[in-house]
Amino acid sequence: MPQLDVSTFPTQLIWLAISFIALYVLMSKLALPRIAHVLDARQKRIDDCIAQAEEFRKEAEEALGAYEKALAESKAKAQEMLRETTEGLNKQAEARQKELGDRLAQQIKDGETRIAAAKQAALANVRDVAAEVARTAVEKVAGLAVDAGKASAAVDAALKE
Repeated sequence: MPQLDVSTFPTQLIWLAISFIALYVLMSKLALPRIAHVLDARQKRIDDCIAQAEEFRKEAEEALGAYEKALAESKAKAQEMLRETTEGLNKQAEARQKELGDRLAQQIKDGETRIAAAKQAALANVRDVAAEVARTAVEKVAGLAVDAGKASAAVDAALKE
């Protein structure tokens, strides 16, 4: 094998040194700067994405805060409207209830007046009927003719007792 021939070692070492130096120069001047540039660009892109994500997070937090504030204001406004509506409806219900109570009280008063009038009419009619019955009874039992005025006076006296 020619690689193991000792007489070719110095030339092989020279070519090894030349190849190593040439590869070293190529790697340090061309390949490694390009790799470093690609890594730097990737790192810059990652940093930009992280910064952009941070901005989006802040914007999302601000939007969430604004949303929660608007939601709280809307809830407060809705509760206020509900309270006002409830108060208005309660006032209307009270007014209607009062009106109904007044109307029913008037109807009760009118009914009591009609009942009292009917009672008076019934009592007057009962008095007249009682006087007529008493007069007829006296005529049938005693055979005497009794004046309607006297029978009426007798019934009045009996009712007073």
